[in-house]
Amino acid sequence: MAKIDHIDEQILRELGRDGRISNLALAEKVGLSPSACLRRVATLEKTGIIAGYRAVMNPTALGKGFVAYITVGLNTHTKAAQQAFEQAMESASEVRECHNITGQVEYLLRVEVADIAEYKRFHTDVLGTVEKVHAITSYVVMGSPKDERA
Repeated sequence: MAKIDHIDEQILRELGRDGRISNLALAEKVGLSPSACLRRVATLEKTGIIAGYRAVMNPTALGKGFVAYITVGLNTHTKAAQQAFEQAMESASEVRECHNITGQVEYLLRVEVADIAEYKRFHTDVLGTVEKVHAITSYVVMGSPKDERA
């Protein structure tokens, strides 16, 4: 694991807030010269601490304002069952995140769809058709007072 100091932490925090910030503005915010700031960002990228940059979409603006977290339990715990489930989730556009977790269930999903009717269709026609799924529990998001992905 690479060592980072408080300036690197500041750089990461600022880039986390705005990945499109100019090097000049970033350097000003963290108290470095532009060349020193650029070198630090390049090092953070080269060491893999910064894995990439992306655009954050607004699900509501895209017509996907209904968000649910779903826990999924499988009835067998084989590698083949997990691979089949993960492959099915990879091809399901409604699934924005799929995490293999510990505990009483195997997976935690984050699903974004337009509304409850589309969620019901996903629940029945996608999750309900995946072999080896044993238990599905849905948690509908009513609000997100803190979401650092946005």
